[in-house]
Amino acid sequence: MPKVLIVECMQEISSFNPLQSQYDNFHVEHGEELYAQRGLNTAVGGALSVFEASHGVSVVPAIGARAGSAGLLSASGWQKLSSEILEAVEAKMNGIDGIYVSLHGAMGADGELDPEGYLLAEIRRMAGPDVPIVISLDLHGILTDRMLRQLNGLAIYHTYPHVDFADTGERAARLLLKLLRSNLNPAIARVVIPALVRGDELITKIGCYGDLIRECQRIERNGTAMAAGIMIGNPFTDVPELCTQVLVMTDGNAEVAQREATRLAKEFWPQRFRMQGKLIPLDRAIAQAATIDGPVVFTDAADATSSGATGDSNAILKALCDSGYRKRVLAQIVDPQVADAAHEAGVGATIEVTLGGYYDSTRFKPMSVRAEVKLLSNGRSRLETMKIGLEAGPTAVLTFGNFTVVVLSRTVSLFDRAMYYSNGVDPQDFDLIVVKSPHTEHHMYDGWVEKNFNVDAPGATSANLKSLGHTICSRPMYPLDENVEFTPEVSLYVR
Repeated sequence: MPKVLIVECMQEISSFNPLQSQYDNFHVEHGEELYAQRGLNTAVGGALSVFEASHGVSVVPAIGARAGSAGLLSASGWQKLSSEILEAVEAKMNGIDGIYVSLHGAMGADGELDPEGYLLAEIRRMAGPDVPIVISLDLHGILTDRMLRQLNGLAIYHTYPHVDFADTGERAARLLLKLLRSNLNPAIARVVIPALVRGDELITKIGCYGDLIRECQRIERNGTAMAAGIMIGNPFTDVPELCTQVLVMTDGNAEVAQREATRLAKEFWPQRFRMQGKLIPLDRAIAQAATIDGPVVFTDAADATSSGATGDSNAILKALCDSGYRKRVLAQIVDPQVADAAHEAGVGATIEVTLGGYYDSTRFKPMSVRAEVKLLSNGRSRLETMKIGLEAGPTAVLTFGNFTVVVLSRTVSLFDRAMYYSNGVDPQDFDLIVVKSPHTEHHMYDGWVEKNFNVDAPGATSANLKSLGHTICSRPMYPLDENVEFTPEVSLYVR
């Protein structure tokens, strides 16, 4: 009976967020606590469904650690987290036949800019050279050379906005079982593309990136490849190997892996121009929104908490106030000081506070508001797609003038409507809704609003990539540099 070890470590960071994340940002599940992900739309949940349905497979859950996107993980936080993960793995390594590791790929820690590579190298050291290791990754991850040298196989998300978490875990699990039951010697071909991309063309249902992903899916499904994907990285994770890259894994046919990876890279490169954020100046967006009868969304991708921003930007609120915009506005912001003041005052009270810029005060100057406390909550909710819990801490709904603002104490993912709904507000009751995410699933907003304005605002996750100030990633890199040239070169990994 083969014994399969399960490990998870998930976080995405923005190097341009001034607030470091800490160990306490992580939700850690030890041993059988990982079974709480059964039936959830997570990679571990999908992998469990495959392993537990497979006759003769013994699942050994080691540890799972998940954190919302944030700033660089502190040195002390990384030391504690990595030690805890590796100790849990070592304690259960005896007799293990295969290992599945669920990762994001866009972590970064103070003193260790390739945390996933470090963890995989240590797991490989403990497992020895012959135990197959298969990982799953977010397509926004950065798959490094050190990571690839430890692997036997991989599975990569194929959707954006992401909905295939469980599906990716299932693919990884099936791949690991295939490796355990056969005498395969897989080959993984990697082509690094010097490009960072953002924008609507990355939406896989409608964009040109999705057309290329469907090619990856085709060669997986017809048997040409065991796994294929195009990882576009997280342009806000400023690390040495930040890039776009094509990965193709075959059952040992290195020639096919190299050919397909090269083909996909050549098809991607000419379309890099299309895959850039198309931003509208904030003042123009406000002027146009004021003349539109139906509801509109202002996408604040620059302060996207799911990409690693602080969530405390008040740039759009200030601009709307200063312009005299009179329609009903709904927004969210992270400001623990204001949330605490609201909880102390109570529902119905009027408070005078300075809102925004709590963490990123260099970019966002606090604005003075006199607001009524309409609702208080504990900030607990769960994501619409993944069904994973959110813990935003003490939360308040404030109103002032034509503005309704949900004020959170802690940064959580805001790529759906969960924190609006759980605090008693429905986006469809408003004329202008601020969404702190570059994209959401179509039905959440785009399916019913008149216009979605991708506004040009400051922030740690701005799609205006040149404005961020990369200093670590490899250069030249499009669009950070001019006249970037590209000739596909394949790196081949065979264990």
